[in-house]
Amino acid sequence: MLPDDAAAPRGPGAVLASRIYDGRRWHRDAAVLVADGRVRGIAAMTEVPAGWPQQRLPDGAVLAPGFIDVQINGGGGVLLNDDPSPDAMRAIARAHRRFGVTGCLPTFITDTRHATQAAVAAARAAAGGAGVIGVHLEGPFISPARPGIHRPDLITVPEPGDLDWLADLEGAGRSLVTLAPERCPDGFIRRLAASGTRIAAGHSEADAAAMMRAAADGLTGVTHLYNAMPPLAGRAPGIAGAALADARLIAGIIVDGIHVDPVSVRAAFAAKGPGRMMLVSDAMPSVGSQLTAFTLMGRTVTLCDGRLTGPDGTLAGAHLDMTAAVRNAVTLAGLPLEDALRSASLTPAEFLGLAPEHGTLTSGARADMTALTADLEVIGTWILGAWQQAVAVAPVGDHAR
Repeated sequence: MLPDDAAAPRGPGAVLASRIYDGRRWHRDAAVLVADGRVRGIAAMTEVPAGWPQQRLPDGAVLAPGFIDVQINGGGGVLLNDDPSPDAMRAIARAHRRFGVTGCLPTFITDTRHATQAAVAAARAAAGGAGVIGVHLEGPFISPARPGIHRPDLITVPEPGDLDWLADLEGAGRSLVTLAPERCPDGFIRRLAASGTRIAAGHSEADAAAMMRAAADGLTGVTHLYNAMPPLAGRAPGIAGAALADARLIAGIIVDGIHVDPVSVRAAFAAKGPGRMMLVSDAMPSVGSQLTAFTLMGRTVTLCDGRLTGPDGTLAGAHLDMTAAVRNAVTLAGLPLEDALRSASLTPAEFLGLAPEHGTLTSGARADMTALTADLEVIGTWILGAWQQAVAVAPVGDHAR
């Protein structure tokens, strides 16, 4: 549809592509019209208004809403737990922009309360600019029975006073807290959700009944489905079963061919659809860098054959970027491309309450876009209409089987 005012814009003008996915449907041989950092509409190539500058993507290219990653521990050699600062958050966002991410939640895993509060303060300073949407606190209110790579000695039970400093998340963009519902006192989840913070279950032993109670109190997400939680069983559905059955819950999933078997990925999408599943990278600082080892909370994490593990072999995040996650969803799990793209853009935007301004290419949305080759490699991105070509880095791999 053409904009009402077809005067030549300030900004990139028309971006032409063979295939455009607007977050919900495809447009062939079309152009996204951009002015003043916003999408003005989508028009056929032959209907681009006269006088508008044109940027034409290569034949076969795909133009989609910019990817939104709600779980990024690090990137480009930077780990947020090492440096919970605004500069570190911006550096992580810059590192992942080359992989199609135009908005992210830098993620801070279980640490001391003092350090966690520093991450919240950093998000208050960084959110809203340079691709940083907010912060994801993954812990410390998780279960010691499901620590993953988190340090057990720093895992703790939430106390009423924790709500005081967690209230600062209200000024930290759209943020997320991952916790174990069964470890929370009565009313904690309800009061935290009332402040506007998104809450997800993860690193938890919660049974389905506890998940239903938490969802009624305002929990709306599940962190890295299938990982750091009990397996789904016929008489013990647990978190995984609740996530697949309850339409109130949006589940993140790591599609690297390591954390979750492709058949389990397909099962999750078959149960919930792309509108309730979101791709996450769970990326570590090795992504977008030459690192093959780094220190996480005093323990050495090593990269070998695409797998990041601690000294005891525990998976320690992922050596995965969002473009590779989209590609893997298609090539490993066999999902339609539109489902993978939606799960990387519109669904996380809806989870964070940012749609339709984020995650779509509809009129009035932010002009945050990602351009991909026919082989699903990043050509470049736009944030508020500002173009940046992708920079070649060491490949992170698809971990195809």
